[in-house]
Amino acid sequence: MNTFYQQSLAQQEEQLLRLAYSALPAWGLEGHLSLIKHRENAVYRLTTADNQLYALRIHRANYHSDASLHSELSWVNALQGCGIEVPNAIPTQTGAFFTLASLDSIPETRQIDLLSWVDGKQIGSIEDGLSDSPEQIQKNYFIIGQVAAQIHNQASQWPTPEGFQRHSWGLEDLVGEEPFWGPFWELQALSPVQRSLILKARKTVRKGLMTLSTDSADYSMIHADLVPENVLVNANSVQIIDFDDAGFGWHLFEIATALYFIQFDQHYEIAKQALIAGYRQHRPLSDQKLAQLPLLMVARGFTYLGWVHTRQNTETALESTPHLINLCCRTIEQYIK
Repeated sequence: MNTFYQQSLAQQEEQLLRLAYSALPAWGLEGHLSLIKHRENAVYRLTTADNQLYALRIHRANYHSDASLHSELSWVNALQGCGIEVPNAIPTQTGAFFTLASLDSIPETRQIDLLSWVDGKQIGSIEDGLSDSPEQIQKNYFIIGQVAAQIHNQASQWPTPEGFQRHSWGLEDLVGEEPFWGPFWELQALSPVQRSLILKARKTVRKGLMTLSTDSADYSMIHADLVPENVLVNANSVQIIDFDDAGFGWHLFEIATALYFIQFDQHYEIAKQALIAGYRQHRPLSDQKLAQLPLLMVARGFTYLGWVHTRQNTETALESTPHLINLCCRTIEQYIK
């Protein structure tokens, strides 16, 4: 029996690093790998012998099919081809977007891809919120709004290639009987009062989502994870990374995701207004549509509870569950007050 998932995080990461090195010949590369993040995927910084930098990802097993991952990377490259600043997928020597690799000590074959390196500083984190001055926050979120609108402009007009497959963030995926990230109302850590609040809100949110348009003007491919740690800023630009959750969804869900973790930050209104202003520079967004933002914020909160519910024995879920429950309940209370 393979005991990979019973091992400590450090032991798992030691074997994943071996797997990462084993994949480098697919690109004809050699170099040094250092772990950047290990949450859903294991992400490494690759420094080659001639000091070229790349980001290498080992994907979580069984999250995306090969067709779905290929679709993600083809969309990212299409975005870059339109001038949107995102990392592009580096093809293997055979022209594939990713390679498959395995080790006897890891139970599943893993998808591994290589992306162009993006320099920059995270504008914040899920845990700590915004870390810059009000002036910098305003500047950052104005650009995030611009980029989100440019992404939606591209996606709403882009004819998806034959065989394109990605998940959705639609009605049933958010509040149906089998949500995409799991039945959030079954999270064991919920108190009876919290569970009752969430079940009541689920019914309200379902009714609200049923009234929203799924026309391409409002619903298309979205990044779906524009949280502070996926936005890198440097002296010249803001770049968006990590399209792992990209799928079909409401454009307003994109905005809700960008704002969800900072909604109780002292500088939230600055960030929110800047994001909206930046978005409106490139794409219409009426006040009538914006009035539905609290609805999408609650729906977004549900997804994070589903995420920890389906991963509740992992270190990350154990650490983040209390915060995510508290944030979701506060979001609901603010919505229904």
